[in-house]
Amino acid sequence: MELIAGDAPAILVVLTADDVGALADPGRFAAHLSLGAGLDPTWLDLFSEAIRSVNDSGEPTDFIDARRELDGPGDIDHRTIERVDPQWIETIARLPDRDLPAVAGRWLDLLDEEYGELPREEKPWIRQLAGEIVLFCRDAQRAPDVLFAWSI
Repeated sequence: MELIAGDAPAILVVLTADDVGALADPGRFAAHLSLGAGLDPTWLDLFSEAIRSVNDSGEPTDFIDARRELDGPGDIDHRTIERVDPQWIETIARLPDRDLPAVAGRWLDLLDEEYGELPREEKPWIRQLAGEIVLFCRDAQRAPDVLFAWSI
């Protein structure tokens, strides 16, 4: 799973060439976050829910509701490529740093409820990922497009 911020046609060229390393080039793309193969998109739904819970608000929407089909090829090889709603990005980007520990803790609780107790050694990585998602969204705000590439 990858989140990539930049110009959609340029992102699609890199994904078509399967040059995932090029996604991390800050000269080409505003932001890139590799979420790894161990996650599925529902993790980002739960991240959104954690933010709503901590902030007692209705935003951001679940990630599944923030994804839109691309105009043109929505699948490349074995990946599904979707556009991410800018409102989802902006809402997460506005999360105050002081709220991040509470959001990460709530996200861990939700993941435990959904998937069973996570191993203790996974929890620091997930807390770090929460911060990386927020930083990605802050950097992605200036990009014309944010795409989500994933495969089952």
